[in-house]
Amino acid sequence: MSESTKLHEDEGPEPTKATTLNSVPSDTAPLGDTVPSDTAPLGDTAPLGDTVPSESCHHYVVGVGASAGGLEALENMFRTMPTDTGMSFVVVQHLSPDFESHMDELLGRITKIPIVVVSDRLTIQPDTIYLIPPKKEMVLSNGKLLLTERAKEKTFTHPIDQFFRSLSQDAGRFAIGVVLSGTGSDGSRGVTKISENDGLVIAQEPSTCKFDSMPLNAQETGHVHLVLPPAEIGEALRRYIIEGHSPRQLKQEELSAIKAEGLQRVFQLLQRNHGIDFTHYKASTVGRRIQRRLELLNLPDIERYVAYINEDAGEINELYKDLLIGVTRFFRDVEAFDMLQQKALADLLDRAEDQLRVWVCGCATGEEAYSLAMLITEAIERRGKSMEFKVFATDAHRDSLQFAANGIYPEDRITDVSRERRKRFFIKRRDGYHIASELRRGIVFAPQNVINDPPFTQMHLVTCRNMLIYLQPPAQRKVLSLFHFALRQGGVLFLGPSETVSGIGDEFEPIDNHWRIYQKRRDIR
Repeated sequence: MSESTKLHEDEGPEPTKATTLNSVPSDTAPLGDTVPSDTAPLGDTAPLGDTVPSESCHHYVVGVGASAGGLEALENMFRTMPTDTGMSFVVVQHLSPDFESHMDELLGRITKIPIVVVSDRLTIQPDTIYLIPPKKEMVLSNGKLLLTERAKEKTFTHPIDQFFRSLSQDAGRFAIGVVLSGTGSDGSRGVTKISENDGLVIAQEPSTCKFDSMPLNAQETGHVHLVLPPAEIGEALRRYIIEGHSPRQLKQEELSAIKAEGLQRVFQLLQRNHGIDFTHYKASTVGRRIQRRLELLNLPDIERYVAYINEDAGEINELYKDLLIGVTRFFRDVEAFDMLQQKALADLLDRAEDQLRVWVCGCATGEEAYSLAMLITEAIERRGKSMEFKVFATDAHRDSLQFAANGIYPEDRITDVSRERRKRFFIKRRDGYHIASELRRGIVFAPQNVINDPPFTQMHLVTCRNMLIYLQPPAQRKVLSLFHFALRQGGVLFLGPSETVSGIGDEFEPIDNHWRIYQKRRDIR
């Protein structure tokens, strides 16, 4: 069926690989064993406040967020959805204001669940699907769906985040958030609130998406309980609501096809071929990626997958790329970069004297390293004093590093860079936007293994955003200790919004708790 309901598409295709790579200076030590790092943005909305759920709803309410490619996912999800679960389904889409939506007619062909296009102050009922109308934004309050006009200005909005937040507040433990195909990061903040208020969060399996940015960004928060193809979501909800299975039990069932012996054999093959020990990674993360490879290759179990790897040398490389490739963008979480600039950079430049040293761990394709270099360059100019800076940007995925070192980005990858910064720090050519040499010469890209190798030292700033959420607790503690060792006294650690310095919190003073910016208190091993 063609997708006649028009949906926004915010991001373009992935770039091609680059070909150059700088080496590590002799006075630094390689590190790495990063995960899909420097990953998923959380959007540009303001931080969602801490609220206590009112639980005005006393039956399960499923909020479903979808954008580009969402119609096919919604059809597959509701085609297999039981009709008498007692759940309400509220679908929030990125609908174009310029086209009439026919979603009610399209879904009505594949499900017997009643479908209602929402009118203002409509009380939700069980076993009903509710659709947001075009040009509207929507929240849930006291069991009613409230509509407001969408702003006419062409500004980025996050209607899924807005609804998920209200859902978590109104339904509490009865809230369920589902993030389906779409570009951008809408929904990522909202699922965090649902999870924190004891609700269930499900993301679409990225390999089944037409556009996987929204599900991937939701996963990067660390608050997604299940990653499933749309056709399997209905059965998971039935087990959760009717049979009373906990999110932990559902996750174990999701990974049941990945047996321990076969998983260990895959780990051995990965370490032999690429030198990375994936036993430090959370089993759920690795298991989902392996399950994805099984489905793509139409293999029944992990034993057959191991045999396939032994026959096809290229497959272990494909799995390796699946495990390590991250999602990133320039100035991801713009408020976080603003806080870093306002609360930390000036003090760091005062402490640095002649040269500011920065380590970006898990740099992926380089956007975060270049973003920091822009901020530092601007901060140095505001001080009116000449100073050098050196950014050491590291990752375990060599293809990503090669792309980063090349420093050429297509136009759709720099949409979050201001016009002034584009003019100052980029050169537009036929093959894309090239990083200006004044910025590029301050950055060294290098492959490194953070678990096994010694860290850099004497750093003023260490950034590692959304990598720790993939590691098991012992590995998290080890990496945090290495970051502490790498920093000078008074240096700053900049983490992702779902990560903390838990375990060594006494050694850091919070600069901004919300955006996870910390200052090292003292030198101690």
